[in-house]
Amino acid sequence: MNATPRTASVVAGLSEIADRYDAILCDVWGVIHNGRERFPEACEALIEFGRRRGPVVLISNVPRPARFVLSQLEELAVPRDTWSGFVASGDATFAELVKRAPGPAWAVGPARDGGLYEGSGVDLTEIPEHAAFISCTGLFDDEIETPEDYRERLQVCADRGLEMVCANPDRVVQRGDRMIWCAGALADLYETMGGKVLMAGKPYAPIYELCYAELERLAGKPVEKSRILAIGDGLPTDVVGANNQGLDLLFVAGGIHAEELAGADGRMDASLVDAFLERADAHARWAAPELRW
Repeated sequence: MNATPRTASVVAGLSEIADRYDAILCDVWGVIHNGRERFPEACEALIEFGRRRGPVVLISNVPRPARFVLSQLEELAVPRDTWSGFVASGDATFAELVKRAPGPAWAVGPARDGGLYEGSGVDLTEIPEHAAFISCTGLFDDEIETPEDYRERLQVCADRGLEMVCANPDRVVQRGDRMIWCAGALADLYETMGGKVLMAGKPYAPIYELCYAELERLAGKPVEKSRILAIGDGLPTDVVGANNQGLDLLFVAGGIHAEELAGADGRMDASLVDAFLERADAHARWAAPELRW
């Protein structure tokens, strides 16, 4: 395992450090797109790494299995050779749903996440009082709702001792120029009510185990953790996940935490990055304003 310094080294591009690694686990939302548009330089960086070094596996907290997410990347014109493999929180969550079939589950989340339940054997209900557990992929309408809108219904579930399976540990995510609430925010609220929550996405181990298996499949052999670079922009998910797994991390400071990490000139301030990570007892080996080659 690489000995990671507590102070992140600022790099201008992935090319400066690429020869240290044989594979990449890269976050998606906030690193290669913002939900509305792709980041061309980030895509090119991953393409170049794939050409020169080894496989790139995208690791995302999207609450649907990866096969249901690829269409969004196509819609955003993310080139197909940007990634070698894709592992989603939905893949890790699906295994947890199968264990709880037939439920029923009170399914909280938008209709677009329905693919998570295909083949799981879990029955769904719209009535919390009828549920055996909660399956949360997000808010029903993340454009207008907030977690507080769910307090009364969640209290019913907490009083009944129901477990919540949270398919997306993210609390917020950037959509264009806005921040929207995600399933992790509902999970936080539920825990404050005394509810039990299970998560399988970042920063938790199940999703990383799937990624290591995918890297082994792509490389034809196990890839040592010291030769894997994690890339991400989220402190409670990407950073904590990489730290827990003992992976080197390239922290993209221009993502979800951009405002609090920018200096007076609007650019990334390395001292603010270090202080930000130190306050969370976290660390990154490398830091950059955005991902580029």
